[in-house]
Amino acid sequence: MDVVRSRLPWRTVAVALIAVLLSACAAPQSTVDEGRKVDEALLGNIRAYGAGERLLRPAIVRSAQLRDAHCDSQWELPFAVATSQGWAENDRVAWVRALGVDERLTVVGVSADAPLKLGDKIIKVGGTQTEDSADLLQRLAAARDAGRPFSVQLLGGKTVPLTPLKVCRGYARLAPPNTPQLQDYHWLLSLHPLEITQADLSEDEALWAVLWTQGLSEEGGARMKTYHYGTQIAGTLYNLVTLASGLQGAAVAANAAVNAAKSAAASVATEIVKQQLIEQGKALAMQRLREGLTDAAAQLTKAQVAGAMQQAAVTRGSLGGVARIAATVFDHADAWAFERAAKLGANPLAGFTLHQKMVERSLTGNAFIFDAERLTELNKRAQARGLESEVVAILRGLRPEDLSFEIGAMPLASAPDTFSFESPGDPGSGRFARGLIDAMLEIPAESAPRKP
Repeated sequence: MDVVRSRLPWRTVAVALIAVLLSACAAPQSTVDEGRKVDEALLGNIRAYGAGERLLRPAIVRSAQLRDAHCDSQWELPFAVATSQGWAENDRVAWVRALGVDERLTVVGVSADAPLKLGDKIIKVGGTQTEDSADLLQRLAAARDAGRPFSVQLLGGKTVPLTPLKVCRGYARLAPPNTPQLQDYHWLLSLHPLEITQADLSEDEALWAVLWTQGLSEEGGARMKTYHYGTQIAGTLYNLVTLASGLQGAAVAANAAVNAAKSAAASVATEIVKQQLIEQGKALAMQRLREGLTDAAAQLTKAQVAGAMQQAAVTRGSLGGVARIAATVFDHADAWAFERAAKLGANPLAGFTLHQKMVERSLTGNAFIFDAERLTELNKRAQARGLESEVVAILRGLRPEDLSFEIGAMPLASAPDTFSFESPGDPGSGRFARGLIDAMLEIPAESAPRKP
């Protein structure tokens, strides 16, 4: 009897230990920031990504007020999410430190009246709960695209009802943090580089970016579809990226796409920019000798602006695949956004103010800085509304026609390409020949890298 009694405590301890182990298995720990060293560049890019989501999401919801019966439509949500699932361990810590994002779906952007708040963790969509964030994203995308009210459950048990918003087609999304300079344009979705977050966008400028993206789809969709029409879009990485372009699967695909696009065309574009800067430097030196320091300083401002616009033209011309076709209708997207910004009570000149901010910050690797042709065409619309003086004021006293003349006098000045469905600048054959977005239509929907 004494022997049995002496063994009971050990059995109790064993049972308790098993219970603890089972509990640990049932509730996997999420990444926490214990202060380790992380990639500072990635950390900054993740923060920029979050800042961009906080800018774009209210603008996307605002765009729903258009209720344009003539545009192709899609469904959006009043919040944006991110997850670090699948990223390397150090990078997961960076996500926690930068945005409070761990493996669970974390809200990183909301509109003013959204029923969710920043930092909320979504653990269930409809009646389904899963610890696989990619699967949860797919269910969230399916619920969104059904266009009917549904609910999500947050960490802590709170259930939140949601109603999708109908907007014009053309998702406006950001490049993954590991490839911050990536840009790709498609009739379904556009990925904008993270540098746009450095321009301190106003609410109207953020709305312009969203409307411009929708306008690119509306005005250029038919032309892009003629170049290539992908039909299989269900159950692909594309679906997940429409909700969270920063997930690990998108990051892997984006990195592969960037590597695939490093071709002769890219080096040629770099050499063109380099040559432009050399020639502009020579011209400025001669200007200083001829007219003195004061006049040269004024010319420096004009030359810098013209140089930035010239580089924007080079960037536009170096796009490949579907994005190259999209670039032929950037001016149409400008006009589309101009007209609809006014309908929403926004400043129709927000495109000009956004352009000027890009110029002043030397942010030339995006679609929102105008080249000479686009600036001239959009200025015609502003003139028709009697807004010419306001445009000149936004451009710091420089007239669009003067800038066009300045650029036209530069060596290797930009000129519109003849439209063609065959692009010699494409990166060649392969999965990413038509661009990242088009490739994602055929890439399996997964956030973690495949095991070798």
